[in-house]
Amino acid sequence: MSKPVKRMLTDYLKGRFGETRSVCVVDLTGLNVVSTEKLRSALCEKGARLEVVKNRLARQAFSDTVLAPLGEVLRGPCALVTAEDSIIDASKSLVAFAKEFGHLKLKEAMLDGDPDLTSVVDLSKMKTRVELCGDIAALIGGPGRRLAGAIGAPQALIAGCVKTMAERE
Repeated sequence: MSKPVKRMLTDYLKGRFGETRSVCVVDLTGLNVVSTEKLRSALCEKGARLEVVKNRLARQAFSDTVLAPLGEVLRGPCALVTAEDSIIDASKSLVAFAKEFGHLKLKEAMLDGDPDLTSVVDLSKMKTRVELCGDIAALIGGPGRRLAGAIGAPQALIAGCVKTMAERE
């Protein structure tokens, strides 16, 4: 590959992954075309994208970004999975696909630009942002419901007494 072509590919990778902060790295060795397309379709349903990269060019493109720690993982045939919404949902799809087809090797993942990489399997066990927001809302709502009940209880008691007194007269 000539230097101008390598430079173009590096520039493409910088543009494509420049703002990306969450990535899963996988090895597609052993998957045939049909299996790979099934994987792409499954990821597409989750809002994720699978892209095979040339390791050396990806390391060069990532060298001055938050994805620089991925350079150590980019050994052998690699593909990068990115997601528009939730990389955790994409990692769950990857784990399910790896169990089904076996040849998919799950390497490492980066979550929100954290330089400490985690395995794709561990990432798939985490809660998504939507699940965490639901948990927080439930934690906030619990005491609020009890407080509202405590505030409303005396009023209901008084209203019941007034109604009983009105019925007696």
